[in-house]
Amino acid sequence: MKSKYFFQLILLSALWGAGFLLTRIATPVLGPSVAAACRIGLGAATLALIMWHLKLPWPSRQWRELLLLGALAIALPHFLYAWSSLYLPAGYSAVVGVTSVLFGAVAAAWMKEDTLTWIKIVGCIAAFAGVALVVKLGPIQPSPQVLGGTVLAVGGCLFSGLSMPLLKRATKGMEPLAITAGIHVFGFLLLLPGALWALPQARFTLPAMSAVAAMGVVTSGLAYWQYMRIMNRVSAVAAHSSTFMVTIFGVIWGHLFLDEVFTAASYTGGALVLIATMMVTGFNPFRRAALALAKP
Repeated sequence: MKSKYFFQLILLSALWGAGFLLTRIATPVLGPSVAAACRIGLGAATLALIMWHLKLPWPSRQWRELLLLGALAIALPHFLYAWSSLYLPAGYSAVVGVTSVLFGAVAAAWMKEDTLTWIKIVGCIAAFAGVALVVKLGPIQPSPQVLGGTVLAVGGCLFSGLSMPLLKRATKGMEPLAITAGIHVFGFLLLLPGALWALPQARFTLPAMSAVAAMGVVTSGLAYWQYMRIMNRVSAVAAHSSTFMVTIFGVIWGHLFLDEVFTAASYTGGALVLIATMMVTGFNPFRRAALALAKP
C-alpha cells in the first residue's frame, strides 16, 4: 500500500473516532432509530448536493446493486449497532466491531477479491488485543440483555464485512461518489420506517441535532466518499482496516474533550493496533526506507 493511502486511512479513523463522542450526545436524546436515520439522511443529502454540483449522473441502472449495498453497508449495520449500544458496554462494542474486518477478509477471499493470509489473520487478532487494552475491558455480568446486545453487534459486523468485497467490486463499474451517494439514499429509505415509528419519543435538542449534523455531513457523507475513493485504489480488506484505529481515536477525543485519562495500557494497545493495521494493509515504512537506502 502507498503511504498516502495509509495516512488517509488514519485521517478517516480520526474522523470516525469522533463518532463515539457525538453518538453519546445524540443517541440518548433522539433514540437509536431516529439518530441513525437522521445521520444517514443528512449524509445522503450532502452527497446528492455534491452530485448535483458536479453534474454527475445517478447510476440508475445499477439501482438493485446499490439497494443491496445500502442494506448491507449502511442500513443494517447502523440499525444493529445503535440497538446493541443500549445493552452492550461501549468497550465491548468496540472490540466486537473489529470482527467486521475479519468477516470482510473471509468474504473477500471467498469472492476472489482479496487473498486471506496468515499475516492478515494475525493482524486481526493483534487488533482485538490492542482494542481490548485501549478500552480497558472489565468484568461483565452475563445476562440475556448482554447476550442479545452482543448478537446484534456481531450481526452488524457481519453485514458490514460482507459488504466490503461487494463495494470493491462496485468500484469497477461506478464512480466512488455515485456509489457513496446511492447507498446512503437507499440506506436512509430503509431506516426511515423505524425512525418514523420511534419519532414521538425523540427529543430534538440543539446539542443532539448538532452532533447528528456533524456525523451526517462529515463522517457519513464526506468521509465515506473518501473511503470509497481509497477502496477504488487498494484492496477491500486494506481499506476496511481503518476500523482498527477508530477506537483509538475515540479514546483520544474522549481524553481531549471529556477529560478521560490515558493509561500505560492505552499506549500499548494503541501501538498494537497500529502494528496490526500495518500487517493487514501491507504498509511497511521500514522496507521502503531500506529500499531507498539500497539504491545507488
